[in-house]
Parts: sequence; structure tokens; C-alpha cells
Amino acid sequence: MNAPRLVPTENIRNIALAGHAGSGKTSLFEALLYAAGVIQAQGTIERGNTFSDTDVQEKARGHSIDTCLASLMHGDCRIQLIDTPGYADFRGPALAALAAVDTVAVVVNAANGIEHGARRMIEHARQRGLACVLVINRIDSDAAALPALVEELREAFGRECLPVNLPAAGGTEVRDAFFQREGDTDFSSLAEAHQQLIDQVVEINETVMGAYLDTGEDAITPQQLHDAFEQCLRERHLVPICFMSARSGAGVREFLDLAVRLLPHPGEANPPPFLDAQDKPVPVAADPAQHVIADVFKIVNDPFVGKLGVFRVWQGTVRRDTQLFVDDGRKPFRVAHLLRIEGNRHVEIDQAVPGDMAAVAKVEEIHFDAVLHDSHDEDRIHLVPMAYPQPMAGLALEPKHKGQEQKLALALGRLAEEDPCLRVEHRRELNETVLRGLSELHLSIALERMRERYGVEVITHPPRIAYRETITASADGHHRHKKQTGGAGQFGEVLLRVEPLERGAGFAFVDSVKGGAIPGQFLPAIEKGVRQAMDHGAIAGFPLQDVRVTVLDGKHHSVDSKEVAFITAGRKAFLDAVGKAQPVVLEPIVSLEVAIPEAHVGDITGGLAGKRARILGTDLQRGGELLIRALAPLAELADYATELRAVTAGRGRYGMELSHYEPAPPAMQKQLRETWRPHPDED
Repeated sequence: MNAPRLVPTENIRNIALAGHAGSGKTSLFEALLYAAGVIQAQGTIERGNTFSDTDVQEKARGHSIDTCLASLMHGDCRIQLIDTPGYADFRGPALAALAAVDTVAVVVNAANGIEHGARRMIEHARQRGLACVLVINRIDSDAAALPALVEELREAFGRECLPVNLPAAGGTEVRDAFFQREGDTDFSSLAEAHQQLIDQVVEINETVMGAYLDTGEDAITPQQLHDAFEQCLRERHLVPICFMSARSGAGVREFLDLAVRLLPHPGEANPPPFLDAQDKPVPVAADPAQHVIADVFKIVNDPFVGKLGVFRVWQGTVRRDTQLFVDDGRKPFRVAHLLRIEGNRHVEIDQAVPGDMAAVAKVEEIHFDAVLHDSHDEDRIHLVPMAYPQPMAGLALEPKHKGQEQKLALALGRLAEEDPCLRVEHRRELNETVLRGLSELHLSIALERMRERYGVEVITHPPRIAYRETITASADGHHRHKKQTGGAGQFGEVLLRVEPLERGAGFAFVDSVKGGAIPGQFLPAIEKGVRQAMDHGAIAGFPLQDVRVTVLDGKHHSVDSKEVAFITAGRKAFLDAVGKAQPVVLEPIVSLEVAIPEAHVGDITGGLAGKRARILGTDLQRGGELLIRALAPLAELADYATELRAVTAGRGRYGMELSHYEPAPPAMQKQLRETWRPHPDED
């Protein structure tokens, strides 16, 4: 492992390796580290000895589940790499990595062509304003058709995608096309590729373009050419295509040379989208002398060193023993140990300058996407979050062994801290804890980690649907509560009216008692009784909503009337009224967006129609993708992730959010009513 070495911001390059599962990102990560002398031998996924896949589950399954950080020195530059998982099930950590880098290298398998994961990461990089490089890996594969693949990339992602080097000698070598014009290649020619690049680069800058047109390429200085190239990357006027074989090492050193000579350093890249408390842009400069601004893009709960917050420094210098604030600055912490993450190793460093990635340990206030700073001037700024996919798959959990409820809650909290696409819901009305993720596989990995790391085993079942109840007519209800127990008795009598409100209006409580029939101090007790009944349901055990309750009249006793009497009278008068007000069960309706390859539109829309969905429209997206918008009952979508994956061969994705509630079908209403067994106190 390289010893820590201080380098200035202009000598730092931050690159995330992204793309579809199986494209060879982890193998490329190995090859780059090996070429730089960080590791002495390249591991393989098959043997489970790669630098990045150190997790037990990653070794067992043969693919990345989380991101891995490492750095290498190439010349005077430190290149900081992040290997990201390719499966859509683990997209959360992959997207989080984009918040820490300046360049995304999207890896494409030469034998498989453009796959869905590559398309998605290109789109995310564009949205984030990151420089992008396309890396064609496995160029020595027998199934590779490189000229056709280059054309396919240009058709899919734009004519600005141009080869910056070309394979030679049957894919065993790679020759630079930006700084060289002559040499043998397997297809095209260096002269043609070089001319295309120069023509594309010079037109971005009027001064360079003028010099080029007047006297030719030789009149352009190397610095002008570099600056124009960097501007092209920043403005997405050029997306370089690189050729490589991680297995043989062809093109690996050429990629490192490209990173050092042409990819942007933190001072050249597009500034990150920080906002202030009023959501106005905040300028951030890669200046080591200014106030510190850093963003936490990764949380690791390490069993040996505790909670690690991994961050990217955007401005200022973080030094050991200095004081930092988290977010709003209420509680500072001292940087006792400043660490650089190298795979599963933590290396002590003295400082981190703009562009550096570092970590601090055992700071409980740190959380994913937190902003770290050293001045109260930055108390309220935040980085615009990535657009993460919504976790749709869910499992209701309960501890397998009694007494582990607190341990389960702690474990779930720590897992959710680490993955922005894991969410824990505590559903009070259903007395249920639900873990949500992107797929069944995503949830399965989370449960395995919970058992291995925290020793918590759980019983799982599908989460219950959060139905609601309401009324569709007005009605009056009455109850007299009278109880004598030998001593002081209980007495309270309530007459009230219930009326339906608009869907989503909630609850309203109105006092219309005249003449002091019910003293004012007992009105809160009546409301409490009504709310108890609303929480527990009246016909099927689900909370009531969209109801106005008006207390009309009643009676009290000067000695026996107590708060508890009016709680009971209010609850039972309410249930009496609801029973006459044509109550119904409401089911949740979600807004659904399904993105699919256009070829599958018939299968998907037909399947949605069978789920009682209402198709609202379709929109053609970039790259031949179709977006279907619909409203659908949540109860019909329990296994939709599996179904969509099967129909689209893993290329479809969907998102949903609650839209509104509407009456469930009569058969469902009947079933839910018949299966409800009210508590004896609720009869």
C-alpha cells in the first residue's frame, strides 16, 4: 500500500467506475491498482480475492454490493478511484459515489454492448454535470465487434462520443489518438481519430478555433489544447471513448495517462450544487485557504473503529485536531483521527485539501449527506441530493427472539445509515416495522448483514396494506355512560353528529353544545374518546379519516361526571354514529411511473390493466425508453418488482408514491370487514 503523500488539489483526479453488472468494473479497478504498484498481484472475482470485494456477501455472490475506495499515484498525481456496484438492486451506493467525484468512467463490456446500467449511469452523470468517459472493456474478447460498438455508443449517447485511443495488434495494445497521429490500429486510423478529436475540441473556444483556422494545429499551444479539452468535458461537448482489457492490461496505463493529462482536477470540474437555507446557489471554490466545506457521501459502521463518515472536501483544508460542525453547527466535534480509506484499510493522514476524500470516526452526529464545515457562516448550506430510486420492495420484521426489539431497532438504523435506498418505517397504526429496499435481493442482503454483524435474526412477512376507513353520509350518535361501583360513580352522556369531509381533509372537531349541558372541561375528553375510536377503526380495524364530528348535546352529573366517563361516552357515541353513516374501507392509490424499453409496452400496459391500474399517459424518453404514468391500487403491486424484472429482462424500473385514497372494491370491503375481530372494549 502506498504511503500517504500530500499532493496539491491540481494533482488530484477523482474517478468513479460505473456501469452495468458484469461489465468488468471490479477487474478494471484491480488492473489500475496493479499497474500503479498498489497491489502486487491482480485478484479475480472467481477466486474472491479482489481488492474491492472484501465483504462476506460480495465474495459469496461474486459481485459488488457496496462501493470501494482506493487511491494510486501516477507520476505526481493521486488518482482516487471508487468502484461501484452494477446491479440495479444496489444503485444507492453507486449514485452516492457520484456526489464525490469529478469524472465518471462508464464501463461497457465489448462482448455485451450497451446495457441498461450503462445508460442509467450516463444519464445520472449528465444530470450531475460530471465529466464522463466511456471505457470499452474486454476488447480482446472473441465476441467483440468494436467498430459497430463505437457507432452504437455514438447513436445512443451523442455524436460527441469520440475515441481518444484505438486498439491495435488484435486488442493486445492500445494507441493514443489525441497526442499521436500515426501508428497501426485494428480499425479506423490514428490520423482519422486524431482529426475528429481536434475538430471537436477546438470549436469550443473561439481563440483556439481562430488560431487553428489561421495556421493549423501546430499553432495551438499544449496548454490551450488541454484547456479546450477540459472545457469540452465540463460542457459535455466531448465524451472520450477509451479501449481496455482489464484481463491483459492493454490500455490500462493509457487510461492512467489520460487521467493525468486530460481529465479535470477538482479546480477545473463543474462546481457542486450547494444551496443555502433559501435554496439559492452557494459558490464553492477548490481553495485550501477558505472555510471548510465537505459533504459526507458514505457511512460505514465498522465493528472495530465504530461509525465512519467518509467525505469529499470541496473547499478549505481539514486538519487533524481541528474543530468541525455538522449541518446546522449546533454541536462541534474535534477531528481526533483523519483517515484515508484504502479498501478495508484505514490510513492516518495529517490533512485533506479540496478534492481529497477522507474519513472521521466515532462522530455519532454525522449522517449520510451531512455537510461538514468549520464556520457558522455555512451552518445552513446543503448539497442538492441525488435523485435516488424509491425503495418499493418491503418486508415487515419482528425479532425471532423475545427481548431483542431494541437490538433490532439499532441494527436497522445502522443499515439504513449506510444505504440511501434502505428505509425503515414504523407504522404505529398497524404495530409494524417495515424495511423497504429496491428489490427482494436488496432486502435479503440487508437481513444477512444484520444477522452477521449484529446477531439479530428476524421473522418476516409481507407488510400489511395501510387501508383507511371513512363515512359517506351524515348521522347522529348517542351514548350514555353510567357506572356505579359502590363508591363514586361515573356518568357522562353525549349526542354528536358525524359528517364526511373531502378526501384528504383529515379530521375536524366542533363544539355546538348549548346552555352548559356539558361543561367545557369535558369537551377534550370527548375528543379523546372520538380519536381513540378513529385510531382503532369502526368496521374493519383501520384508522378513520375525513370526518367532521360535532358535539350537539349531552348531560353531566355534578358528582359522578369525570373525564374517563366522557372519554367512554364520546367513543361509543362516535361508533354509534359511524355505524349509521354508510362507512366504507378506503384503499391507497399510488402514482406509478414505469420506465421500460419501448418493445415491452404492450406487455406492461396489459399487465397494469389487470391490476386495476388507470394509464394516464406515456412519454418517449432518451435512448428509446418509454415512461408509462398510471394510478394503481397499492394492494395490486406487492410482487411488481419481480414481474417487471421478468418481463423486461431486468431493464425495467418503476417508482411510486402515495396519491390518494378511494373506496376499495365491494368484494375487498366485505373480506376486510369479515376478517376483523374488534377488541372487547371496542364492541
